[in-house]
Amino acid sequence: MSAPRYDLVVIGAGPAGSAAALCAARAGLRVALVDKARFPRVKLCGGLVTGRALRALRQPLPADLLERRDSLSFFDRGAPLGQITGGPPVYLTTRLGLDAHLLAQALQAGAEDFTGHPVAGLAPGFVQLRDGAALRAPLILGADGVNSAVARHLFGRAFDPATIGFALEIEAPPSEDQSLQVDFGAAAWGYGWRFAKSGSTTIGVGGLQARNPDMKARLAAYLALLPDQAGARVMGHHLPFGELRRVPGHGRMLLAGDAAGLVDPITGEGIAHALQSGHLAAEAVIAALAAGRPDSALPRYARALAPTLRALRHARMLRPLVFSDRCGGLFRQAFRDSATMKLRYMELLAGEVDYAALLRRAAWRLPLRLLRGR
Repeated sequence: MSAPRYDLVVIGAGPAGSAAALCAARAGLRVALVDKARFPRVKLCGGLVTGRALRALRQPLPADLLERRDSLSFFDRGAPLGQITGGPPVYLTTRLGLDAHLLAQALQAGAEDFTGHPVAGLAPGFVQLRDGAALRAPLILGADGVNSAVARHLFGRAFDPATIGFALEIEAPPSEDQSLQVDFGAAAWGYGWRFAKSGSTTIGVGGLQARNPDMKARLAAYLALLPDQAGARVMGHHLPFGELRRVPGHGRMLLAGDAAGLVDPITGEGIAHALQSGHLAAEAVIAALAAGRPDSALPRYARALAPTLRALRHARMLRPLVFSDRCGGLFRQAFRDSATMKLRYMELLAGEVDYAALLRRAAWRLPLRLLRGR
């Protein structure tokens, strides 16, 4: 029996994959949406949804999936750095509910459901599932996360161990203290977070893996600073914390979301970039197929994604100013003393200010601080 033919096979049904499948299916393409997991499923993630992410959704989420927060507290190894209120709000969600909702929307739009079917093999225009089924399409989108099978097929490995990030996280019981906390000293070249939700409290630490060989000890030390109950199961995952791919794919295979390294290397935000890249990849596929030139999908997508890639490269340039041994202490001191810096951080999360503007400001302000700190 011949393999069914599609216009697009999307591998990975998280935010990037479901956004792409929804967009492509609504445009009339025949889409297969593949994921090794069955939904709803647990996904390790702090669950912070920013204004940038809400705009990238392009449509409102059900109110029961979001919890609004209007303040964020900052720390350095437990020492308070201050709190910001009155800035752009942020929202909390669970990936269990968010991802299931996005998948349901994609399927309702007409994408065909291949969740619960791991990928066994890949070739240009061909996806082999572990149960023996085969899918054919002129274009394939890998939205299958940091351990992307599509990235491994294209480049031999999904990420570079020397530059990848790593995070450990627990889900503690709900707490009366509903604050959001970020601790810049909880991990080297990273941070810790405590996001209290109505049903649980997500606590984690994350940073560059190469600089945190003792991440379990880092998590234990961070938990000791918090009032939440210990004993919850610790889960770990890699994080493309600045592991950015210059070209989001190869040939007729595209990459989106974490599979393309689209995670902010300072804030760690990934949901917004996943949603945005999924939409942009689908729009490139739609245009390429409409023109009868499937080979043009990747160049179209790369052009559309260029502003995002440029912003993330700017963030990588700024990252040493935030996390390095030389500058990190000065940054935290300035952050503690400046309400403006805290506000800019919130505006970054909301997508209301870009890294290019901050980079220009840092270019002349940081040398003065370094001189004063000698």
